[in-house]
Amino acid sequence: MKPENSVVTAGETHFPGSCRAVGGVLSRIGDKWSVLVVMLLADGPKRFNELKRTIGTVSQRMLTLTLRGLERDGLVTRTVTPSIPPRVDYELTDLGHSLCGPVRAIGGWAFDNHARIEEAQRAYDERQNQPV
Repeated sequence: MKPENSVVTAGETHFPGSCRAVGGVLSRIGDKWSVLVVMLLADGPKRFNELKRTIGTVSQRMLTLTLRGLERDGLVTRTVTPSIPPRVDYELTDLGHSLCGPVRAIGGWAFDNHARIEEAQRAYDERQNQPV
């Protein structure tokens, strides 16, 4: 049997592997804490406690894990200045700055459409609660 649409099926063998390859990246940049940290660092370096205070609802552990992940992915640099206590600053790399545009676009879309999404959720929930 021969595929009828070679344009669609030609890339099919590469698509599943490509999805797996970018899955980790999409998980990182799609995480709400990562998005918030990237946006906060877009204006310049910040210290850990400054980030934590600004976000407010993130736990120390979650912020630590998020920053480590962003650093591992090459989106954030961590600079330790020897002092008492040591000063630790986090800053976006060039790669991290390149993420700001897409994150702002998605945030803008979410802001513009949140009311429509809430209405769709209410309508869906009402349909699910109706007897069949």
